[in-house]
Amino acid sequence: MTFLQILWFVVIGILFAGFIFFEGFDFGIGMATRFFAVDDQERQQVLRSVAPHWDGNEVWLITAGGAMFASFPLWYASLFSGYYILLFLILIALIFRGVSFEFGVHAQTKFERSTWLWANFIGCLFAPFLLGMMLTSMIQGVPMDAQGNVWAGFGVVVNWLSVVGGLAVTYLCFIHGLNYLSLKTKNDLHARAMNMADKLYWLVYPVLVLFALLAIFQTDFFARHAISSSVILVVIVLLTVWGHISARFGHSGHAFLASGLSLILIMAFIFNGIFPRVMIATQSKNDLLIHNASASPLTLAIMTGVLLVLLPIVLIYFAWSYWIQRRTKVDLANGSETY
Repeated sequence: MTFLQILWFVVIGILFAGFIFFEGFDFGIGMATRFFAVDDQERQQVLRSVAPHWDGNEVWLITAGGAMFASFPLWYASLFSGYYILLFLILIALIFRGVSFEFGVHAQTKFERSTWLWANFIGCLFAPFLLGMMLTSMIQGVPMDAQGNVWAGFGVVVNWLSVVGGLAVTYLCFIHGLNYLSLKTKNDLHARAMNMADKLYWLVYPVLVLFALLAIFQTDFFARHAISSSVILVVIVLLTVWGHISARFGHSGHAFLASGLSLILIMAFIFNGIFPRVMIATQSKNDLLIHNASASPLTLAIMTGVLLVLLPIVLIYFAWSYWIQRRTKVDLANGSETY
């Protein structure tokens, strides 16, 4: 493996981690419209808390897919063809979520507003669940031949680890959304969001323990990367405890950071475990490796140059957009925003 091959493997991992961090609280806000808000008016106001950012947060996923296509075309081809149906369902969920923001604003009747609120909830519920299923399905090993052709049947996609992984990602996204909501609201709504997050954390612990046990017995992560995999899992648990304590005592900023870092480390756990592979085959001789799945050295060099020029600009703009909105609070009582 060359330095550029490893660099782009890490870059793709960072892009997916950025997506789950930023889009994770968007998904959580969408789930909060049904599990937290009490009526349609409050649901619309809850959605307003992510209105300035939700579409920008999707850029992380688009960029991750584009980077994978350009730097690891064989990885892209195997993953997207083998998990075509699941990725298609994720796309449908994201479309439902996306159009609900735009059409919901222009809804003229109560039925129309309710329809788009339900569309947002369904999209935000199923997108992280299906994404978590896909990621935790592929780390167990998939039927794949020497040319990288993948046959991901129902039993490969739907199994104990993939379902628990999907639930873990969805559940953490919901808590992450509640923590974000507590940052963007005040008074009674702030207290309600913190209180619900505090109660929900009690279910995170058994889900994480079950996920860890299944990962130990159904993947080779601990055989190949025992120390790093164990350290990441321990840190995830510690972050969960930190987030729980922060929610209990009303420290919304700490709780938000803890839940976001937990999601990032789940992605780190996956990328750490598959290294130096990009796709794990049920027969190890057919594993798709970083060094034979990447694009040409010239392509990687050109992409690295583009990355060095454009990435700082994008990150500065992204940080600026959040900075100018940092003090915005949505007042759910009267539907206004304060600064």
